[in-house]
Amino acid sequence: MTTPTVVIGGYKVASFPEIGGHFWVYLQYALGLRQLGCDVYWLEAFRTKGHAEPDANALATFRARMQRYGLSRKCIIYVTHSNRPSPKAPTKYLDINRDEAEAIFEKADLLLNFHYSLSPALLRRFRRTALVDIDPGLFQFWISRGQLQVSPHDLYFTTGENVGRQGSKIPDCGLNWINIRPPVSLEHWPYRFDPSCEAFTTVSTWDSPDWVLDGTEKYENTKRVAFLEFADLPRLTRQPLELALFMKNPRDLKEWKDLEERGWRIRHSREVAATPEQYQAHIQHSRGEFSCAKPSCMKFQNAWVSDRSLCYLASGKPIVVQDTGPSVFLPNGEGMFRFTTLEQAAKAFDVINADYERHCRAARMLAETQFDARRVMAKVLSFALNGEAPGRDSVEPLFPAS
Repeated sequence: MTTPTVVIGGYKVASFPEIGGHFWVYLQYALGLRQLGCDVYWLEAFRTKGHAEPDANALATFRARMQRYGLSRKCIIYVTHSNRPSPKAPTKYLDINRDEAEAIFEKADLLLNFHYSLSPALLRRFRRTALVDIDPGLFQFWISRGQLQVSPHDLYFTTGENVGRQGSKIPDCGLNWINIRPPVSLEHWPYRFDPSCEAFTTVSTWDSPDWVLDGTEKYENTKRVAFLEFADLPRLTRQPLELALFMKNPRDLKEWKDLEERGWRIRHSREVAATPEQYQAHIQHSRGEFSCAKPSCMKFQNAWVSDRSLCYLASGKPIVVQDTGPSVFLPNGEGMFRFTTLEQAAKAFDVINADYERHCRAARMLAETQFDARRVMAKVLSFALNGEAPGRDSVEPLFPAS
């Protein structure tokens, strides 16, 4: 059998080099495919800021990162001046000429696309296309309300366990959704047991202009809202809690101070996650993760788990995360704790710290059995290239339903 050629359509990685964790989202898929022997290329639109020096610095940073992970000559980057999708395919690429780019598109067995508004003309260059939904619930809501126009793909994957399920609160938009696990590369995220690690941490954007209008209901869909609901958690536990947040306006700083007065440790995300290596080191030196989910996850009950949480799990770091809906494979009480109240979150820390090593090993085991990038991407390729009938991911759950 010939080696499959897969092009990954990334989104806003090269344009935002200061967000180290975002790079890992798409890299996990690329690494899983490479571990299966695939020839992997990275396709991305670089959004220029209109200033030569910052653009050059961002591109240089991106190229260096690609080289570090064996993808330096596998990048197909084109420049765009707008967030709006173009009806035309790009005609000029960086570091590669148009003929070379077109030859890669022609030979590719699959475009695995994360750019929801990729040019339809560019999509047509590929013989087989699959869209990957990493915003489950919200993504389908945007489509159903006409807020997002998505060009047709051959396949539609989603990382939301409850997308396309009977009785789901999430519209299926008339599409046949294939449920997959989000992946983490176990080889690149090894087990790191260290009982001296002190704080449960997370890395997150604090605020954004993200509002959801659902009928007569309008709500702010940010991590800010989610964390403020649990602002008093430090008063219920002796466990040190630290948030590394991306903040950018005066209100953020006021709320930062208020959280510190309630017992939180607050850092700016650039201190710990400005590069992929810093992001990884921060996670590996944490005791575990505490994190909340955006309100849309709670509204849609999408059974979502973040790509960041998978990095904690793979590193052997127990996680305490907000319950985003019923799941057949996400555990509650072994390496992963899913909470809905302050009291549940506080109790989870007590249980973890009473037998820390056991929960560290359970966290790693969950990553190995449910989120191994090699296994996840083998399933993706089976669906996309071998004509396997879509259905529930066949990986057997390690734990009973929570």
